[in-house]
Amino acid sequence: MSVRKAILTDTTLCTGCEECVKACKQEKKLGKDMPRRWKQRIDDLSSTRYTTMVRRPGNRFARRQCRHCLEPACASVCIVGALQKTPEGPVIYDTERCIGCRYCMMACPYGIPRYDWEATVPYVRKCDMCFKRLKVGKKPACTEACPEGATIFGPRDELLVEAHRRIAASPGKYQGRVFGETEVGGTSVLYLSDIPLDFLAWKADLGDKPLPALTFAALSKVPPLLLGVGVLMAGIYWITGRRMKLEAERKGGSVPPAQDEEKKT
Repeated sequence: MSVRKAILTDTTLCTGCEECVKACKQEKKLGKDMPRRWKQRIDDLSSTRYTTMVRRPGNRFARRQCRHCLEPACASVCIVGALQKTPEGPVIYDTERCIGCRYCMMACPYGIPRYDWEATVPYVRKCDMCFKRLKVGKKPACTEACPEGATIFGPRDELLVEAHRRIAASPGKYQGRVFGETEVGGTSVLYLSDIPLDFLAWKADLGDKPLPALTFAALSKVPPLLLGVGVLMAGIYWITGRRMKLEAERKGGSVPPAQDEEKKT
């Protein structure tokens, strides 16, 4: 049986060196940053940057990345199953299934997924917790690269024990809670902090109930007549697959240009 893994970031130890960001970009071969700027955006997450450092006045830092929810809303709204929660913890993405509807981007309570706007055949992009590395017993590149030990990796249950140990050992130092322990059903990326993390643009009223439960309650009231939309989506899925094939043939290959890493092994 797989042991659910997680990442714990202690913002009191983070110096903002961005070694985690560099390691992520190198591991995923993401190349030069091409962030799309929006007035409401507070980070540089993009299709070429899966994790980023957010600065708060006073030289305080926190790393922003996919939270890998235990019951992810992004996966629950994906009508073709392109996003899936793995037993190991990561929420992974299958480019061959994606039809580009971007429902996952709207559903994510943390505003994480990004769209590859510049690509001929675009995809949704986000951190996958280095799932390929996990499958061979390695740690995520970001946690391995952190020189301060601010970001650590391990079984989720053990990290929660460690987080609560730190809180108990230093009364008054931390906020008194482990961010991600229970919010929206819990996440696989946890945080300890001595200051509020609202500067990461997290909503404060998400609650502890998993969002897919709310999604199901809404979708259960959709009239059966609208199931015909599924047929339409299947057509779009076929067209997307055809487009990818033609693009690959145009470039002289047989594999879509951004095919999922797991399928290369």
